[in-house]
Amino acid sequence: MARTFKLTADGGSRGNPGPAGYGAVVTENGKIVAELFDVIGVATNNVAEYSGLLAGLTHIHSLDPAAEVEVAMDSKLVVEQMSGRWQIKHADMRVLAKQCRDAHPASLVKYSWIPRDENSHADRLANKALDGGQADSPAIAIQENYLTDRLRGNEDPTMIYFVRHGETILTPLRKFSGTGPLNPELTEEGLAQAATVAQEIAKIKPDVLIASPLQRTRQTAEAIAATTGLPIVFDEIWYELSFGSWDGLTNDEVREKFPDEYQDWLNSSAYAPGGGESYDQARIRIEAAMEK
Repeated sequence: MARTFKLTADGGSRGNPGPAGYGAVVTENGKIVAELFDVIGVATNNVAEYSGLLAGLTHIHSLDPAAEVEVAMDSKLVVEQMSGRWQIKHADMRVLAKQCRDAHPASLVKYSWIPRDENSHADRLANKALDGGQADSPAIAIQENYLTDRLRGNEDPTMIYFVRHGETILTPLRKFSGTGPLNPELTEEGLAQAATVAQEIAKIKPDVLIASPLQRTRQTAEAIAATTGLPIVFDEIWYELSFGSWDGLTNDEVREKFPDEYQDWLNSSAYAPGGGESYDQARIRIEAAMEK
């Protein structure tokens, strides 16, 4: 029976074009087989995405030339082009697509699109490469399990619980709601949600309560403070992602008004809307907050 591998891949360019890198994760039966990441010089987001796919398929072919492969990526462009549903007009893209098809039999590879948040592992590896963490070899051993090490040791673990704020007027409308001037309050439903989650958090008996100063997170934190008796530590570092000029717009409105920018945003976590913040920038901010 043929082996089946799952491949998630991502790539990013800081500048588009700019310094670029890729990340890819190969799994078999739910277990990580390889983590792949490297820089590729100055390139576009799309070239970086294709490079991640190529690295993953090449590695899988070295493991089993007859293996079936399920590829999942958050780049709609790569998925549709490699599936044959979209034409490949750019010459460089055609070359990369051919290299990917040649890397492993195309008949054994299936492609599907996934949301960006389901591709965070490959995205993290791509950023690791861009941050100077590229390895001597493309194939990286499974990383150390730090949680297991802590359980074996005497260190008291710190457990962090993340609580999403309750519903605002923008939530059911599915509008972008970041750190812009709208700063909506919780609806009646949102206040009820905050009260419910506050009861659950009280059961955990937390030691510290930290919140973003935005109105919706402030109100949610106040409900938790009421059930736990904890003072609220407001810290702007925990602000929601800034969507800039997209704030208050729906997905459809952004797609209509900013079609090229919206596609770039879908294709890369390094892209920031006008006047806003990229997911990569937010990640760096939150990682710094976690170290506090």
